[in-house]
Amino acid sequence: MADGANEDVHGDQRMDGQRMSFHVEAGAATETAPLETAAEVQIEADAVTATDANATADAVQAAEREVLTWQKFGDAAREIAQEIWDSGWMPDLIVAIARGGLLPAGAISYALGVKAIGAMNVEFYTDIAQTLEAPMLIPPLMDTSVLEGKKVLVIDDVADSGKTLQLVMDMIRDMGIPQPDGAPPVQVAQARCATIYHKSRSVIVPDYVWKHTDKWINFPWSTLPPVSNPAIAGA
Repeated sequence: MADGANEDVHGDQRMDGQRMSFHVEAGAATETAPLETAAEVQIEADAVTATDANATADAVQAAEREVLTWQKFGDAAREIAQEIWDSGWMPDLIVAIARGGLLPAGAISYALGVKAIGAMNVEFYTDIAQTLEAPMLIPPLMDTSVLEGKKVLVIDDVADSGKTLQLVMDMIRDMGIPQPDGAPPVQVAQARCATIYHKSRSVIVPDYVWKHTDKWINFPWSTLPPVSNPAIAGA
């Protein structure tokens, strides 16, 4: 063997249209893994570019939206409850504006230790940025006949336009809480309201608010679409 036979020799060659690498040591040739072709390199580069573009789009969307996680929701409910407690005003009854106010009302009622809770079904938003001309009360109406003269806390998830919350507050403060059997409305002693979020365009400013924002809000309970039967959905 020639001088330097014990030295490693490296190189590359073409085989079946693909560039191959080889490694020669002590006179023995060993084929290693094929090197990437120019096309493969370009595919990987395109994939990286697409990933970066998606990440940028996600970052822009995140900047344009207020995202409420389940953890933040729990923190918000506790902080609102503490704010109510610190104000020195405690409700006898909590009324949730369905559907958005159901979870906040439940969490805040536990945090305050208030067991009397009901719900008013009000429809205003039909889809993202799509609303009815005016909020509508939807049956069934809760029975609050024993709450005459009580203090009521109304809870919703957000005061966006504020029309839904304003409707309910006007009804409770001025007209009383409607009864399902046609009986005279219940007149409460005092009524206050609380929301997780408040927007500057709202026609009403809640008595208790966790955060002010003008962004579109992603709530953890309404971000995903309703569940469905996969077999039917795929048909």
